[in-house]
Order: sequence, then structure tokens, then C-alpha cells
Amino acid sequence: MTDAPHSICTGPPQSPADRDPEARAAGEALAAFYHAAERGMRDLPVFNPALQVAAIGFHARDDHAFGVMVTPWFMNLVRIPLDAVAGDLPHGSGVARTLPAGTLEFTVGQLDGFGTIESCSLFSPMFGFADQPTAEQAAAAALAAVLDAEFTSPVDAPAQPPPSPTKVALDRRKFLRGELRERPR
Repeated sequence: MTDAPHSICTGPPQSPADRDPEARAAGEALAAFYHAAERGMRDLPVFNPALQVAAIGFHARDDHAFGVMVTPWFMNLVRIPLDAVAGDLPHGSGVARTLPAGTLEFTVGQLDGFGTIESCSLFSPMFGFADQPTAEQAAAAALAAVLDAEFTSPVDAPAQPPPSPTKVALDRRKFLRGELRERPR
């Protein structure tokens, strides 16, 4: 699949700012894709019914649309190619992308009916967000942070050692049926 339905080739190379409307359109097309998937996700234990799908801050960066996708089940940084070209990275592979705040690991994915994207998880599940405005503010803040060369993570709190791992048997069928879900009270 070399052609992605969201891709728009517009002739000679353009500056990233000239491609911002195209990047916003790609973000909105991805939001429409996830909105269509929302019905199938509603009964899963990772779904936060207080939230809805939204594309936050999409703009052109390195011939890709770059922004944050908020859904009721995840929040990811996303890169979408703006040109219809075959990706040279296998789907499911990780790729390090250097941003002003540092290097982040993105996972290459292929969405049937949409095309190739790269995503970097910020939150999942989304039960830490009580409402849509809070989730969108967090998305905008995360996007601003990764694009800020001066950003440093908080170092005020002393580092905590990781908790010791505990073995938990997880029954996949019970999980998918929602029998193991934890919902906010």
C-alpha cells in the first residue's frame, strides 16, 4: 500500500509552514478514523466514556503531520507522512525520532483504510482524565514540551526504585469481556 487516503502531493517542495493546513487535515482524517473505531471500543475495559476523539496541535514537521491524538483509550504523539510514499520501515518496528526536547521511540503502524503512521504513547488507559478539556490541555502541554529544546523533566522528587515485579495471571478472555476492569469511582 503506497497510497494513503490522507496524502496530498502538491508539486514542488514547500516549507513546513506552507504545509500546516495539509497537516491539520491529516490529523482530522486520523481523528475521523479513530472516531469510526470508537463504537467497537466502548465495551472494553480501557475505554473512558468521559472522553472523545480529538486531533490536537497537528502541524507540518519534516514532511509529516505531527501532533497528538486523544481517544477515550489512549493519547499518542503521532507522525503521518504528508506524501504518498512507501515506508521503508516494517510495520510494528520502533524508530527513534529526534525532537527538540530529545529522542523518542515511535512505533510504525499500518491502519487499514488510512495508511502508515508512527505513534509514541503518552497515556493509556485514559482514566487519569476526568473530562475532555483536561485531556486536551495535557495533550497540548505534552506537544509543547517535546517541541521545546529547553524542556527538562522534573527533578524535584527523589528517584524511587521500581516496585518489585509480581506475577499476575491474566485471562485474556476475561479482560476483553470487561470482567477485570477497574473504573474510576
